[in-house]
Amino acid sequence: MQYSVLGSSNIEVSRVCLGTMTWGTQNTQQDADSQLAYALAQGVNFIDTAEMYSVPPTAESYGATERIIGNWLSRNSGQRSNIILASKMAGSGLSYIRGGGIMTPATLKQAVDQSLTRLQTDYLDLYQLHWPNRVSPHFGRHSVSRVGFAEVNSAEQTEQILGLLQALDSCVKAGKIRFCGLSNETPWGISQYLKLSAEHNLPRMVSIQNEFSLLHTKDWPYLIEQCWHENIAYLPWSPLAGGALSGKYLHGARPEGSRWSMLQRNGLFRDTPQSAQAIAAFTELAASHQLNPAALALAWVNQVEGVTSTIIGATTMPQLQQNIAAFSLKISAALSEDLNQYLRQHPLPF
Repeated sequence: MQYSVLGSSNIEVSRVCLGTMTWGTQNTQQDADSQLAYALAQGVNFIDTAEMYSVPPTAESYGATERIIGNWLSRNSGQRSNIILASKMAGSGLSYIRGGGIMTPATLKQAVDQSLTRLQTDYLDLYQLHWPNRVSPHFGRHSVSRVGFAEVNSAEQTEQILGLLQALDSCVKAGKIRFCGLSNETPWGISQYLKLSAEHNLPRMVSIQNEFSLLHTKDWPYLIEQCWHENIAYLPWSPLAGGALSGKYLHGARPEGSRWSMLQRNGLFRDTPQSAQAIAAFTELAASHQLNPAALALAWVNQVEGVTSTIIGATTMPQLQQNIAAFSLKISAALSEDLNQYLRQHPLPF
């Protein structure tokens, strides 16, 4: 296993980050225990969760994943110092989470305390804001003119960001959080956090996790360039485009128990005619190099300059084993050129 420093923090994280959002709906406590044991044995030390999980998010599944991890930690307390544990605070839009309201300093402190209780730990190594208070161009909302910039009151948003940073600062000083990060943010949002933290001597964001895959490269080059020069760790989520790059959804297939067989909060926004063409072409490309498409998709994300650690997920042990092994795959010059040609032919298919 290879490791990278998490942005401007002083901690090293494995290049593989174990995502956990299926634990509590698609996976049981026993499944989670097995996945954690295997991942740790392979050198994975970075575990990512969120108060909103498991997914698809519902009032009934809210907090389930954190409780599963907390149950494991209660039985494996000696492992706490060996893992970098990250969680996230949900933003607005879910009525069963703090009435669906925006993140505020008061609700942030409440969310931190509740996550610590569910996780049965005294501190979080990384605490992230799951999505901003304003509508952001993520979750399929990145096409031109889908998000209205003029509708956002930038002064109001900046004031809210300052309040959140001040709340995070109090949690850091209380020993509840070591480092802070963002999720589903934009260059403008990153810039505001960096500017305000410098001006007011508040915690500096060390990471951002955004969607990134061969089907979804919108953060390259501009946001990733900013992360590189500002020393912010870039943590791709959904590197398999919700599992689509494995090819298992081709021709309308919906394997029983798979994510695309379930009702999704934001719909199946990745399921477009253009995506189907791109995925079919990608599986053919992988086969031409005698490679598993999921393994190739993960290996490609891992070698992108600026990527610090890639968040993977699995519902079965064979999937987890295959996904972790993919990070040992080396991409040859010939394969790299084929992938570059592929990206030119299939830019942003959803």
